[in-house]
Amino acid sequence: MIPVQKLTFKQQQLLVREAAIINAVHGLLARKGYDLMTMDEVAAEVGIAKASLYKHFASKESLAAAAMIHLIENTLAHVRALPPDMPAIDQLRGILRWALEIRLQGGLPMLPSDNKFLRESLLENPQYISRVMDLNELLAGLIEAARAAGELHQHLPVEVILLTIYARSCDPSVDYLKMMDVHDDEQIVEFMLATCFGGLSGMPQSV
Repeated sequence: MIPVQKLTFKQQQLLVREAAIINAVHGLLARKGYDLMTMDEVAAEVGIAKASLYKHFASKESLAAAAMIHLIENTLAHVRALPPDMPAIDQLRGILRWALEIRLQGGLPMLPSDNKFLRESLLENPQYISRVMDLNELLAGLIEAARAAGELHQHLPVEVILLTIYARSCDPSVDYLKMMDVHDDEQIVEFMLATCFGGLSGMPQSV
């Protein structure tokens, strides 16, 4: 058996600080978006000098990428922790519910913003792409199982259903409904689930 090398105290400190940085970036991205977030704000949020921040992340792009990778890894962990005997459609609903609840609590949606520069930066990041492909594979398997059980439209391609679920997690309607302050978070989540999985007409549609 290969012995596990223990981290030094300094290495542990660096990991703790890096986690704090990523958490700060999550909050700033959710509140302000990528364009308005600055390295100075991240450093101030964590309580470190900007020079120390650059020791961990060389640019704002690398910071945002780390935050998105962390988000996808959390999503993967959540999906893999779902009971395997739970019906696929219930797992898909549960995944979207979880993503929406996190977003309403101030977290990030599962998809990055429409900022072109950030999107291109993420598409060039092999670690991000690898995590996204893993998540896509897991969700596609659930979608195929739900279709086989007659719970999803048989004629819609898997990728259409997959992207619809992703899109609902970052639907701007969530933000507007939250701002209107007419419905509570639980109701907003139920509305998003209903429009995603039930549609608007309430009647079966043919393609």
